Amino acid sequence: MNKISIVLLATTMLFMTSCATLFAGTKDRITFNSNPSGATIYIDGIEQCKTPCTMNVKRDISGTDVEFKLDGYETRLITLSQEFNVVSVINLGNLFGWGIDVLSGAVMKYDRKSYDITLDNKNTSMINPTKINIDTQKNIVELYVAEN
Repeated sequence: MNKISIVLLATTMLFMTSCATLFAGTKDRITFNSNPSGATIYIDGIEQCKTPCTMNVKRDISGTDVEFKLDGYETRLITLSQEFNVVSVINLGNLFGWGIDVLSGAVMKYDRKSYDITLDNKNTSMINPTKINIDTQKNIVELYVAEN
């Protein structure tokens, strides 16, 4: 190989480093809705917005948990669904590029762009049965709930 070919190959490898980070970015735009609306969205304990809202969410290789909080309703915690970002394959054997994509979260992407969450009222979501009967002969389960 001549010097020009080596320089050209090295330059190409340098530009192909961290392809998913360069070509696909490190954030996805996701819409959050809740029923009832007005729930506060928290990511990593930091308030982000109130539903309905759309925001850019940073990708994370370990997953991202989102909390929906609204006074009078049970807090809902969901983990955003992810899938492998095929753009990362362009890194081929470049371990440096793979490392950058993993650290930046770009090796994964969020596969859902919208979440519709129904919040349960605190007063009706918790049922504490005082007695449970299970009839295996008739395949019946009976719950007896005491009124407060």
